[in-house]
Amino acid sequence: MNEIFFEEIRNGNLAEVMAMLKKNPLLLDSKDGRGATPLIVATYFDETEIVDFLLNSGAKLDAKDATGNTALMGVCFKGYSDIAQKLIEKGASINERNTMGATCLIYAATFSRVDIVKILLEHGADTSITDVRGKSALDHAKMQGITRLIALLEGV
Repeated sequence: MNEIFFEEIRNGNLAEVMAMLKKNPLLLDSKDGRGATPLIVATYFDETEIVDFLLNSGAKLDAKDATGNTALMGVCFKGYSDIAQKLIEKGASINERNTMGATCLIYAATFSRVDIVKILLEHGADTSITDVRGKSALDHAKMQGITRLIALLEGV
């Protein structure tokens, strides 16, 4: 049942996700084979309607997968700024760290997600946090030579 539920999320089948969750509310806090929650999977696959449904159903915003990533971290990596904004407005923690010490800001900077870096900075993302290699979001932007991000992060 679990695998089918996650497959329906990945396929964007809102009606089936709703029906399955109504039948078994425990699915809301379940995890797939990689330790991801339904919310993490829905955000990762940019399934906005399912994200909204899961949030309205009480999904835990800051639940982590097996590597310590939250739903917000995933969208910062993928570049889904609308979902990032939505998660932040719902109260997602922007300064969580995964097992490698990466934060949402580090992911957004590493993957050139300028819009998301702006959103995170507007909501008080901590630019001083470093990953396990001692690198901050600014360091990652510099390593990539991303001048727009360097300027944005240095302007904080």
